[in-house]
Amino acid sequence: MASITIRGVKKNYAKTQVVHGVDLDFASGEFVVILGPSGCGKSTLLRMIAGLEDISGGTIAIDGTVVNKLEPRERGCAMVFQNYALYPHMSVAQNIGYSLKVAGVPSAERTQRIQAVARTLELEHLLDRKPMALSGGQRQRVAMGRAMIREPKVFLFDEPLSNLDAKLRVQMRSEIRKLHRRLNATSVFVTHDQVEAMTLADRLVVMNGGRVEQVGTPGEIYTRPASRFVATFVGAPAMNILEGTVELDGLSLLGGSRRLAMTRAGLPVGTKVAMGIRPEAVRLVAPNTAGALNATVDLVEELGAGRVIYVDLDGAPFSVMTSEAIHAEPGSPVGLKFSPQDMHFFSSETGSRLDVFKASVPEPAL
Repeated sequence: MASITIRGVKKNYAKTQVVHGVDLDFASGEFVVILGPSGCGKSTLLRMIAGLEDISGGTIAIDGTVVNKLEPRERGCAMVFQNYALYPHMSVAQNIGYSLKVAGVPSAERTQRIQAVARTLELEHLLDRKPMALSGGQRQRVAMGRAMIREPKVFLFDEPLSNLDAKLRVQMRSEIRKLHRRLNATSVFVTHDQVEAMTLADRLVVMNGGRVEQVGTPGEIYTRPASRFVATFVGAPAMNILEGTVELDGLSLLGGSRRLAMTRAGLPVGTKVAMGIRPEAVRLVAPNTAGALNATVDLVEELGAGRVIYVDLDGAPFSVMTSEAIHAEPGSPVGLKFSPQDMHFFSSETGSRLDVFKASVPEPAL
């Protein structure tokens, strides 16, 4: 186990900066997931920790030792990649033990450690097979075994589940989490998949445009997103966002066509804000219900255990997630009702979270 300290880390390609002064602390034994869209710098940051990319500025320390100038093999990290990177002509046992062979570990010790790793990953019955004879999930376990056998201080996972089908991804998420609990090793996992991130992480790091948007537990990030980007990136369907303008006694929404009566605190009249509400926090009610916003049903997606209902709110898309057996036909009118306590507010200018509206506000008004 080892802690990781990242201070002011930057990465430039020629004159283009892709990682902008990142500061992070990962505790020993922690499972941290770095989440973000393609091109946000998450894999670049992981590769800088591993030593596969040079650092343009700042420092990275593993277990208190600055590793900027150390070779990858000297950092005590093991990396698991998206594409497995197995040798096709070698057996499972040979793939797992290859790094030990290169390091000159005696054959007897090598065999013992291969067997121990295979037991942990339930690969004992596959040790003589070649990668071609394995399923995607089995290949990924072999790749993990090859990392484990080195007994690293830190495990680094670069989108390791992206090539698996949906069922295998669920299975491998569970296996990775169980393995982490068993080994209690510091792990950094990069993904663009929010389900992977929410289910695996002790803490989440959300990145966007080479910068850290928010760090927190999955629950903290979901319930109190620090920015509009985090609010709309984490959660499926995405958080509903309605543009508004602060008035004396509330908010004007959708260019003045709708209005929320609220008690403001500290925002000047005329300030542009964005109001957000999670789809599962919205209730469908009869049209023209007191305190509800009227809308028209666009589309209904059946999910088995529930359904997502997409509606049109004066030209603005809006979604509702419910487990109730509600019959809603496209084109039919509905009412939308939600509690003020479930609303989130963000600056239209900066996208940052605003905690300036009092919680004791009335229900939304037409």
